[in-house]
Amino acid sequence: MGNRGMEDLIPLINKLQDAFSSIGQTCNLDLPQIAVVGGQSAGKSSVLENFVGRLDFLPRGSGIVTRRPLILQLVNSKAEYAEFLHCKGRKFVDFDEVRQEIEAETDRLTGSNKGISPIPINLRVYSPNVLNLTLIDLPGMTKVPVGDQPQDIEHQIRDMLLQFITKESCLILAVTPANTDLANSDALKIAKEVDPQGLRTIGVITKLDLMDEGTDARDILENKLLPLRRGYIGVVNRSQKDIDGKKDIRAALAAERKFFLSHPAYRHIAERMGTPHLQKSLNQQLTNHIRDTLPGLRSKLQSQLLSLEKEVEEYKNFRPDDPARKTKALLQMVQQFGVDFEKCIEGSGDQVDTSNLSGGAKINRIFHERFPFELVKMEFDEKELRKEISYAIKNIHGVRTGLFTPDLAFEAIVKKQIIKLKDPCLKCVDLVVVELVTLIRKCTEKLTSYPRLREETERIVTTYIRERDSKTKDQVLLLIDIELSYINTNHEDFIGFANAQQRTAANATKKRAMPNQVIRRGWLTINISIMKGGSKEYWFVLTAESLSWYKDEEEKEKKYMLPLDNLKLRDVEKGFMSSKHVFAIFNTEQRNVYKDLRQIELACDTQEDVDSWKASFLRAGVYPEKDQTENEDAINSSDTVSMDPQLERQVETIRNLVDSYISIVNKSIRDLMPKTIMHLMINSAKDFIHSELLAYLYSAGDQGSLMEESAEQAQRRDEMLRMYHALKEALVIIGDISTTTISTPVPPPVDDTWIAKEPSPPASRPGTASGAPPSRPPGVRGSTPGPPSAVNPSPAFGPPVPSRPPGDPNSVPLVPSRPARVPPALPPGVPSRRPPAAPNRPTIIRPSEPSLLD
Repeated sequence: MGNRGMEDLIPLINKLQDAFSSIGQTCNLDLPQIAVVGGQSAGKSSVLENFVGRLDFLPRGSGIVTRRPLILQLVNSKAEYAEFLHCKGRKFVDFDEVRQEIEAETDRLTGSNKGISPIPINLRVYSPNVLNLTLIDLPGMTKVPVGDQPQDIEHQIRDMLLQFITKESCLILAVTPANTDLANSDALKIAKEVDPQGLRTIGVITKLDLMDEGTDARDILENKLLPLRRGYIGVVNRSQKDIDGKKDIRAALAAERKFFLSHPAYRHIAERMGTPHLQKSLNQQLTNHIRDTLPGLRSKLQSQLLSLEKEVEEYKNFRPDDPARKTKALLQMVQQFGVDFEKCIEGSGDQVDTSNLSGGAKINRIFHERFPFELVKMEFDEKELRKEISYAIKNIHGVRTGLFTPDLAFEAIVKKQIIKLKDPCLKCVDLVVVELVTLIRKCTEKLTSYPRLREETERIVTTYIRERDSKTKDQVLLLIDIELSYINTNHEDFIGFANAQQRTAANATKKRAMPNQVIRRGWLTINISIMKGGSKEYWFVLTAESLSWYKDEEEKEKKYMLPLDNLKLRDVEKGFMSSKHVFAIFNTEQRNVYKDLRQIELACDTQEDVDSWKASFLRAGVYPEKDQTENEDAINSSDTVSMDPQLERQVETIRNLVDSYISIVNKSIRDLMPKTIMHLMINSAKDFIHSELLAYLYSAGDQGSLMEESAEQAQRRDEMLRMYHALKEALVIIGDISTTTISTPVPPPVDDTWIAKEPSPPASRPGTASGAPPSRPPGVRGSTPGPPSAVNPSPAFGPPVPSRPPGDPNSVPLVPSRPARVPPALPPGVPSRRPPAAPNRPTIIRPSEPSLLD
């Protein structure tokens, strides 16, 4: 027999889960876990077994039996079997083997002498009579270690319990035997800590059949004494005799019901007692949880349904082999490809990429940042250029000594420099082609549904781009040839010979006229030995005349200014323990550079920074040390440049003319290159896509094969239609759950401060429940009738009964702490109505330890 309380929900939940599975999603109901907590031998495992609907699959015995947490996952399935996480692939059909495996796995980690472990055993039970739930059987709470248990066994078990019951989705069954002190129940106390409002805690009273004759727990089960917000449920587990006799669950539940119906103290609440009612109460909690989850699920499903409506409308009357559909689809695809390509080039507010530059933005960067940078990188080797100018002047003059600066030398040098522009110009075209090909692949992603169409479109357009690449490069080379064909010395921006000579004369004073021209700023570390103050980081400013460093980038507190005259650069090896890269500055005249230092070492974080600073020093006229040797070799060379002042002036004049004219050419090329590429390549490609691509596609092959759907697209269409119908079905099921289930309100709060107290147990007879009232007057049965001190449980446990107002003389305390009342002495001769006590008759208590399921 399974859990009947769940059987009404199982079909609906299974249908809902099947609907979600059909669309590749999980039904995220997040059903609560149910944890059973209590002391040792309180009957926790028996309660769990009864709830599952299977007997004899959990270990049992006396003392601490559950020594590792057992996480029991219930899975609704047509077949009935069990699986362990540590025994993957093995299915247990015999549940006696399940119990043996639990015992063996427990002993493997904890030993056989009562040791414990927080590492859980994961058991999954498949059955047609369960919902997908998680139940947790936890070790019993204890205070005294036995066997191999550590001295802090109490704290270890407590931490283990808190690890599970702290979760808000965990329902707590606080199990307490009826023949122990309920007011000091450890299970109720720890539940109170994690659930102070009492919304997740249900009290379970076991061993009601083991109470002393004449005593009962009626007031507790009625939630009058020691109340809980969700009240108590009494259960009767099997005795040891029943266990030995293999009593099945039907007979056990029948015996339990007979006990409550036949007991005079419980017969009026029998319908609210027993394992079936516990199952029903927990089922109601699950129902409440599911109903609370449904609005969020409904909103999620409705939003998904709306997002599919448009595409599904297109697919409802879809016919794959319709020629008209294929023609229409081809026209739409080509048109959309052209629109997407143009948007990527010209820019659009649709689907803006905020992480990377692409399309037109990247091409713009190539035009106005990358290409000018490539031109700037063509820095002339000043010494080599002057040598070439000198040789050109000498070769033009021949055996004569020239009195005037020859313009032929200027033209020869200029043409040589213009030819060097070809490489960066061709590189610019290549960069644009690479970006266009990438852009084409990106724009054809929408053609994925038709792989043949996408392949042909990419091939045709890419081939066209390659053709335009060749024509564009020819045009670029033509621009360079045009510049070479005529050197226009009448250009309005050209300085001319007269101005060039004047600039030569002014060069001596030019440096003094611009002393504050800043070449570079940045942080550098000066490496100084610890004896002289240690290394420090400063803000450096390099100008055409000096190197200064400051305390910080505000440049208010200057530390030192070093003139650049007679300075050279020197490489320095990186220290063994240093992560920085170092170079040095020194004075060629062996003078101190800074304080008493002949050289100062400057450190950067990377080698790239070092190279960059060296390049900046070169612009300021500070050269590497090795140039000294080269200069000496040049002086000793027979081909050395003459130091004739007249020749030097001619060289300087032509140098200035070359600078002026090359700047004019660079300006013209920077302007014409983007225009040439846009006209011959990009705009031409846009026109081709809009006007000629469709004709090329028709001529590429059969239209039927071109528009043949991919298997993935057909599958996607089928999945989308299936998802659409599954979503509609799921919404209907959610409506059915909402209309066929009832959500119960949360019970009102009760005064459960008694749990937090440490009261002294009331005087009572042996075997009485701790919450039982004190001794009664003669003739009154074991349960004292009296006015309630708190509300009754929620509707799941009975109708609420209002508590009496404070100060009511008929109210009784939640925790009886005063001694038991002693009946007043009767006058002599008046017979007592109390039956005489049997002499030497011991109180008989049925053995509890062997008869419990743990």
